[in-house]
Amino acid sequence: MPQLTSVHQTASHIDLTWDDNTRSAFPLFWLRDHAQDDVSWDHRSHQREFFTASADQSMVPEHPHLDDGGDNLIMTWPDQGAPIAYPSSFLYQFARIDVRHTAPQRRWDGQSLPEDELHLNWDELTSDDHVTADGRSRLVNTIHHLGFAVLNNVPTAMASVDAVAKSMGYVRETIFGGLWQFAANEGMDDSAYTPKELRPHTDGTYSHDAPGLQMLLCCAYDAEGGDSIMVDGFAIHDKMRADHPEDAQALAEIAVPGQYIGDGVMLRAERPPFRYGHDGEIAQITFNNYDRAPFRLNDADMARFYKASKTFDTLANDPAMQWRHILNPGQMLVFDNWRILHGRAAFRGQREMAGCYVNREDYESCLRKAGLRS
Repeated sequence: MPQLTSVHQTASHIDLTWDDNTRSAFPLFWLRDHAQDDVSWDHRSHQREFFTASADQSMVPEHPHLDDGGDNLIMTWPDQGAPIAYPSSFLYQFARIDVRHTAPQRRWDGQSLPEDELHLNWDELTSDDHVTADGRSRLVNTIHHLGFAVLNNVPTAMASVDAVAKSMGYVRETIFGGLWQFAANEGMDDSAYTPKELRPHTDGTYSHDAPGLQMLLCCAYDAEGGDSIMVDGFAIHDKMRADHPEDAQALAEIAVPGQYIGDGVMLRAERPPFRYGHDGEIAQITFNNYDRAPFRLNDADMARFYKASKTFDTLANDPAMQWRHILNPGQMLVFDNWRILHGRAAFRGQREMAGCYVNREDYESCLRKAGLRS
């Protein structure tokens, strides 16, 4: 971590120089607002105690200087009697404006996906059937890198799904319950419960906060067909940006409604299929032609949507873009529902699965603890 070598105060900023010869400037009031002394900051809860709105935003610090060989910036504020230390490690995180760290992700298609990097063994992730911190870190690294992971030799019980979910956060309750186990059931009001083909899609397009992770454990298989299908939605996005930029723009601009009607509920939400983060990078894919609600736009935008949707869905259903695998009993898929589209080939026979969802913020918490994003 770079250390500070010099400090200079201007009328509005503190200018800092680092030992890697870079410079940064911090507004004076930003530094007061971000003080983490015992009066301004609760170190137990990581919450700000400083009442920002009540402070004089024109206040000026006294005697800014470096201490501890450049490890700390020291200054005294007029509303505080004692000097406040700002660790260089903290300041360096904000030396550039709105820079957010995210570890690299690998885009893939059916030919480039590194199969050997997908698979993790249950015994190597767990102790007494509980996922260890190291096991969770390995799992999260795989999911972040490739979008999904395959766990092998998993005990075929709901407790296994529960153990993985609780290592990430907690099981998300939905209209399907928390933990669920299912086989083909034509009586349910969802196409996922039929033995028919399920084309690649994301779940929760009818939820304002779509599930972050999904887990699917194969508990029994005595059938023909039923290949699990995974598609890298971010790779489709990149390909469309390069080869079909107008279609990509349409999917970034047109909000598409999703709905779930049945089982006593009427759920609806809408957002563009391509949603970007504050850094301008793709953050979420939302696409489910099954759950798309009836909607109408002006003729031009409706035509744009149909053209762009066809481009996207054609790529998602292209075998060259897909990973296909018949799950054996004891294999579990854990995947990022904001990136990966999942589907299933039609089948005949017995195929029993268990699974659940985990909220996005809990998955992102795991990413931060693993050092994969800020």
